[in-house]
Amino acid sequence: MSDGSPFLETSPSARQAKFAELVESGPVHHTTLFTGVPVWLVTGHAETRQLLTHPNVVKSLTEVPHREHTSDDLIRATNTHMLASNPPDHTRLRKLVSAAFTRRRIDELEPRIKQLSASLLDEMATQGGPVDLLAGYGYPLPITVICELIGVPSIRRDEFRELSQIAMTGPMRTVEVYLAAVTKLIELIRTMIEVKRATPADDLLSALIAVRDDGDKLTDDELTSMIYLLLIAGHETTVNLIVNGVYTLLKHPEQLAALRADPSLVASAVEELLRYDSPVMVSIPAVTNGPVEIGDVTIPPGSVVLAALASANRDPHRFAAPDTMDITRPDNSHVTFGHGIHHCLGAPLARLEARIAFTDLLDRFPSLRLADPAEEPARYPGLLLNGMARLDVLID
Repeated sequence: MSDGSPFLETSPSARQAKFAELVESGPVHHTTLFTGVPVWLVTGHAETRQLLTHPNVVKSLTEVPHREHTSDDLIRATNTHMLASNPPDHTRLRKLVSAAFTRRRIDELEPRIKQLSASLLDEMATQGGPVDLLAGYGYPLPITVICELIGVPSIRRDEFRELSQIAMTGPMRTVEVYLAAVTKLIELIRTMIEVKRATPADDLLSALIAVRDDGDKLTDDELTSMIYLLLIAGHETTVNLIVNGVYTLLKHPEQLAALRADPSLVASAVEELLRYDSPVMVSIPAVTNGPVEIGDVTIPPGSVVLAALASANRDPHRFAAPDTMDITRPDNSHVTFGHGIHHCLGAPLARLEARIAFTDLLDRFPSLRLADPAEEPARYPGLLLNGMARLDVLID
């Protein structure tokens, strides 16, 4: 593998081909990322699940983007959340956050998501010529949902979107651009917390401020970090799921026809789209605090490790015909949402949004098609996200 080459590829087919090469050559690889950081990259499905649950694999702040230039205050404000924590801190945080971010709260969003979806599709229908699905639907639906869920004022949503994109692609940004964006984002979150403390509302931020467990509560840094995580992870991955998913369906007309013929397949289709074209490429970096045996490889202590979710989801040792898109695929145990204690808390919300998005879009526009079927929309280069900048479609 040459310097993290799958992550710098902007062609989705070339990116996936290089991930496939990794899987074919073995489940564990020692390489150097484009950032210059040496890592152990785990690409096999079984090995990825093993890595994500290994007791000697722990979260560490040493792998924060531009760590040497970032103040301790900013590190604490952005990384004192569940995804960056280890037990027992992780156990405590997940319990507190789960008490506020309940399944009931997510399920109650369904009517509002449908309302937002219908409104966005109405607006798209008024546009002539090619429509950018990302700008018109794939982005505004998830960002509005997560901002309304948290309690972000509507006038701030575009600003949050711009800042979160920079934060999520930190290794690709200059120190100055990255730090300015993250600093501004934390300032906005702290201001929101002050407002909600003074005037609580029926939103997730107010619930997180109020949540208690035997007198325990979230600290200020835990609150800012959790909102920071929810704002970024709560919409970026769902944007990619929707847009990549529509592109994949349009490139597989027989699968699209099957879904149109039987809309009840949408839940299964979402799982296959999560597997086939994962909205994220790798897990958050972790480190080993002792020897870690993965397959027949021993990863030494003090190593940075990454689970290559995109390749694990195409592992032929786990999935029959892994490069075939099949919306009826049984036993679809993809690892897109992770595995183990850090399994994505927001997975039910992402699935709900995707089911509504695909159902409504295909129902509203029976003639939906790619504006240029021969064009392969470029993906953003980078380590974590697998998303595109735009997707032009025709809807008439």
